[in-house]
Amino acid sequence: MRLSAFSIIGFTFMLLIACNSKKPSEVTIKAVIQPGEQAPFADPGQRNFGGFQRRDTTGKAPVSRPKFQMPEAKTVHFNDLIMSDPFIYPHIETQTYYLTCSGGWMYKSSDLKMWTGPYAIIDIKGLWLEKAGFAAAAEIHRIGDYYYYAGTWSDHSDLIEQVPRRYNVPHNQTYLLRADNPEGPYTSFAIEPGYDYQPRDWDCIDGTLYEEDGKIYMIFVHEWTQLIDGTMDYIELAPDLSYTVSEKPVTMFRATEAPWAMEMNSIGEATFGLKMPGWVTDGPQMFRTQTGKLGMLWSSWGKERYVQGIAYSQSGTIAGPWVQEEEAFLSNNSGHGMLFRTFEGKLIFLVHHAAENGPRKPQYWNVDDSGDKLVLGNRINI
Repeated sequence: MRLSAFSIIGFTFMLLIACNSKKPSEVTIKAVIQPGEQAPFADPGQRNFGGFQRRDTTGKAPVSRPKFQMPEAKTVHFNDLIMSDPFIYPHIETQTYYLTCSGGWMYKSSDLKMWTGPYAIIDIKGLWLEKAGFAAAAEIHRIGDYYYYAGTWSDHSDLIEQVPRRYNVPHNQTYLLRADNPEGPYTSFAIEPGYDYQPRDWDCIDGTLYEEDGKIYMIFVHEWTQLIDGTMDYIELAPDLSYTVSEKPVTMFRATEAPWAMEMNSIGEATFGLKMPGWVTDGPQMFRTQTGKLGMLWSSWGKERYVQGIAYSQSGTIAGPWVQEEEAFLSNNSGHGMLFRTFEGKLIFLVHHAAENGPRKPQYWNVDDSGDKLVLGNRINI
């Protein structure tokens, strides 16, 4: 078949429109990023987040990792749990607490003391997430008739940027899964399988969901490993949460705006076996006090290693401006906290804590939200 000149021009014009469309259905051509020289290795015996086995950021990581063997579910005391980034969703209808964390599994409890698990609750077969396997900072949220699982997946075989003498930046994204009940299975519902909710060329982690004036937002971390000075950002989601409607993310604040946040090399802290300079943003969680004050729990590193901080919105909305508290909310190598209410109405602050070189373990703390600012109480020994 022969095409006229007008047909060729028209076809070319339509192709240009399709290629420049901002709709989720557009086809993205991935740039091939070559790995390069990274930051210097950590010194022997140096404090180091992520272990001394150097993370594979060469862009040559295997296509699939060995599958994690889920241990048999059993009931354990809260004090015997070992995990990072704990998150508790209280399900009022069944009077059951659901605990998620970094790893991609779930525990459940009726009394916050004895927990049964772990259970596998997600199905990511056929998605790029399956190559990553490990879901970091997993959370469960209920919006409307559905339950949403927000987890961060990282594919180190897919580089998005090479920062010279710093880091080979992998494809990191917080992705949403959905289920009809809190126990899952949580499956993909995005407008496209494996859809990037955040910009693909951004190193993004720790996404959480927040609703304001009928709109749903994802608040997430733009990683310091890529930026040096990490940021906290938000994007608006479609009403059904299947794609992003924002033209671009909005930056809420930078790590260096917090007086208590310290530069990693200055406190002798390596990351993934590398001496990377910079300031960390981690683990956003939104809350309102009983007076209506909007705040954000978030974490960084400081004089006592991992640190929990708080920022408050002067406008009372997600738009801010966001003002950092002068002092950290909780130090002592603790953080990535969140708030939940028990079925009796008691507000509890949940964090992970590591003693010296020990593993990360969850802790409960009393808090008071009756005023304009959250006030930390004593640790709850259960």
